Amino acid sequence: MRISIITATYNSEKTVRDTLESILAQTFQDIESIIVDGASKDGTMDIVREYEPRFQGRMRWICEPDKGLYDAMNKGIQMASGDIIGLLNSDDFYTSHNVLETVVRSFKNNDIDACYGDVHYVADNNLGKCIRYYSSAKFTPERMMYGYMPAHPSFYCSREIYHKYGLFDISFKIAADFEQLLRLIYIERIRIKYIPMDFVTMRMGGASTSGIRVRIKIMKEHLRGFRKNGIRNNFFRLSLRYFGKILEYIH
Repeated sequence: MRISIITATYNSEKTVRDTLESILAQTFQDIESIIVDGASKDGTMDIVREYEPRFQGRMRWICEPDKGLYDAMNKGIQMASGDIIGLLNSDDFYTSHNVLETVVRSFKNNDIDACYGDVHYVADNNLGKCIRYYSSAKFTPERMMYGYMPAHPSFYCSREIYHKYGLFDISFKIAADFEQLLRLIYIERIRIKYIPMDFVTMRMGGASTSGIRVRIKIMKEHLRGFRKNGIRNNFFRLSLRYFGKILEYIH
């Protein structure tokens, strides 16, 4: 059973080393690392080429302009040959060395299409201090009506599911991950399993981690995702989840 790990990069020279090192440090090594670079203007691709020999034929990459993060992820999924596909952003890294081993064990021991766990956020200047912990423990498909979703960077899915039910809709600029999971989990009811484990360490400041305006834009895109899939919902219901967000922060 092979895992394809897709990493989209663009001007990521400051962080991509940590990402690649964390992949190489995994105890499970039947992997395929796919780098999809959006024609970086810094030294990102120099670093990727530097690391390529260390993957011993298990790395593939492309470097060309794209239409954003979700377009890059779609390219990676289409390139992937693994049985399981996971996404690891170029400013993130695995929290422990046995994440992929745990994912594979879960697929082998359970009749599932996908699994997911937890992630946590750190500041750029202190990678060892948790600022926010995002647990997927209480997630259910029904909670998607309130805008909840599994921690997407921890989501590992059968390649066949992506090919059967579709990739990211790149008309969504900030919530294509939610819309895709809405299709897979809420509508198609794929077989999922939660793993009580911290999968990924994420640096704060990404496209969907901060800002009131960003959160409003996310909710608007969520509503559009519901409409696209023929599900009635409203702004008030989606806003309720933000009352509980303070519980995710650790002081």
